Amino acid sequence: MSKPAVRLQPAPEPEAKKRPERRSFTAEYKARILAECDAADEPGKIGAILRREGLYSSHLVDWRRRRAEGGLNGLAPKKVGRPPKDPAVRATEKEMARLRRELAAAEERLRRSEIIIEAQKKLSAVLDSLRNPPDGKSE
Repeated sequence: MSKPAVRLQPAPEPEAKKRPERRSFTAEYKARILAECDAADEPGKIGAILRREGLYSSHLVDWRRRRAEGGLNGLAPKKVGRPPKDPAVRATEKEMARLRRELAAAEERLRRSEIIIEAQKKLSAVLDSLRNPPDGKSE
């Protein structure tokens, strides 16, 4: 009896694969493609342009809408992500956070002080009752 041949699998790639980057198109490129698609008069011509450029019809829909809203400026790439904060706003937020921490610490000190004062009042009342018994007899 012969053993079946064992095929060795190639070792996986040790390097992590880079995440693909999102494509971005310049306003001039978008305008050129839109002009080419607008000039297309034969059936299937727009599809051929899209295949050649590796685009989707949704690109054309979005670009046409943005062109109608803002002309060539509307085709400019939009900034994505969270807008940067104004340094003055950032400084104000830091100051507010510091003041909130100080207020919380002051409120905690006040709470402890009130507890101590209440305990002192009770202790004073107990000591007074021991010094001056309620029945009028003193020791």
